Order: sequence, then structure tokens, then C-alpha cells
Amino acid sequence: MLGVFATCTEEFVFVPYDAPDETITELENSLGVTAVRSSVGGSTIVGSLMRGNANGIIVAGFALDKELRKLRKHTKAARLSGELNAAGNLILANDTAALVHPDISDKIVTVIKKTLGVEVRKGTIGGLKTVGMAALATNKGVLVHPKATAAEIAVIEGLFNLPVDIGTVNFGSPLVGSGLLANSKGYVTGEETTGPEISRIEDALGYE
Repeated sequence: MLGVFATCTEEFVFVPYDAPDETITELENSLGVTAVRSSVGGSTIVGSLMRGNANGIIVAGFALDKELRKLRKHTKAARLSGELNAAGNLILANDTAALVHPDISDKIVTVIKKTLGVEVRKGTIGGLKTVGMAALATNKGVLVHPKATAAEIAVIEGLFNLPVDIGTVNFGSPLVGSGLLANSKGYVTGEETTGPEISRIEDALGYE
């Protein structure tokens, strides 16, 4: 699941240290970004533990000082403190807005606002609180879990001011944020993703 192990912005893709060189080259070319090898608390599941945009990046609270220092060479970075801190799972964000896990504290919402420079709202997608796994947002569109309700979609459309569509990845997985990397320039998904799924991804995220 690509979105578990890596995460991307318009400029960078953050990948684990053990990612193969050929994979990194493919990601850089497909997304039009520079790869940054990283870890969070020594963990390789950087996609689940980080969420960023053009303004900054949020990482899990157990990130090491040396890991933050490396990230700060490229962008602004802040930790998520508290029990809920798997930032990639808890935050859906692009360069203008973020939807976050409804149980995140108001104090943490302020950190997310300041670091990512966006409007932040709390919410669910398909009844799931882990909104970063249940959807993917670029600056052109948002792809969400197929069980997202009309009310949830309305909130996302209002917050992001972008078209929202439902879809799946990897032959039927509803957790589109876990199986897809995308920005406004391109996307990468798993080999099991079907033709109809790819068509839906391309329509939802506005690729010509």
C-alpha cells in the first residue's frame, strides 16, 4: 500500500530509507518531485506517520529530533503530540485546506493550521475517523471512500472548494489514501488497480 509507506506534496515525495532506487526514480518522474529518504521514530511507514503540503509537514509525536532536523532542511515541520499522532492517517490535506480526525484536540488543530497554513475542520469520511486513509486530496480534486455520505461529501466540497468523487484502488480497496500517491502533476497507484479505478482516479483528480 503505497500511501502507507510514502507521502507526497507538490515538491517532494517522502519515502523510507530502504525504498529501492528504481522505485524512487519512478515516483520522482511520475509525480514531478524530489524524493527525500526519511523515517519517523525509526519506522518505515512514513506515509501513515506524516502529512504535508507546500507549506510544511506534520509528523507523529514520536519523531526523533534528528528526523525533524532533516525534514526542516526541506520544509517547515512540526510534531503531533498526544495519543492520536499517526499524522498521515489522521489528516487529509492539500495546499489550502485540511480535514482531520474528529477527536484531535483544538490545540493540535492550531498546530496543523500554523504548520500547513490551511483552514482546518474536523470530520469523518464513510464514517471513518482516519480521514487520511479514507481519501486523497490534491489541489485539483478529492477522491474519497465509496461509502462517504452526501453530508460528508458536502463538507469536503465546501472546505476544499474542489470537486469530490468516490472511488477505490487496488481492485476494490476503499481506503484510497492508503493505496495512492498523487499531486496536481501526477499519481502512482498499486499494480492491482484496475482500468475503471484508474479512470475514476484520473477524473476525480483532474488529470487531462
